[in-house]
Amino acid sequence: MDGAVAWLTAQGRTGQWGSVPWSQRPESVARAEQACREQLVRVAERAAGGGDALGVCVLSEEAPSYAPPAPERELYVRWLVTDRAHSGSGIGSALIADALREARARGIELLRVDCYAGGDGRLVEQYERLGFTRSATFTVDQPAGPWPGQVLEQRVPRD
Repeated sequence: MDGAVAWLTAQGRTGQWGSVPWSQRPESVARAEQACREQLVRVAERAAGGGDALGVCVLSEEAPSYAPPAPERELYVRWLVTDRAHSGSGIGSALIADALREARARGIELLRVDCYAGGDGRLVEQYERLGFTRSATFTVDQPAGPWPGQVLEQRVPRD
């Protein structure tokens, strides 16, 4: 997460996660620890060279409280973060493909995700490239100002 924050900050895109590394924010560390205890965490690792983490996807059958509810059972991508040094190598696509397989194995037909919808909108477009379609918008009030969000979804293909 710290690498993603550093990359976003270097791009002048601090609206999503701010500029302070997650590891230096106790509330963010607590959220990550809770996710590891309570949700399904998938890690994409480098096969050779020590198993470095290249990306992580956190899945839950429960959407976050700020997201509009789904009309059916769902698998929700709570976090999808990849190492920017490996951008374009398919890590995000592989993690989403894994999430779709997990949903199918659970008998779930809907995969949803939300993301920051502010700035230049590139993050929403990235999820669209991963097969998601826009479904709902929301706003989270934060001390630094409103945080615009976009919920996206895709149907889980059957075998």
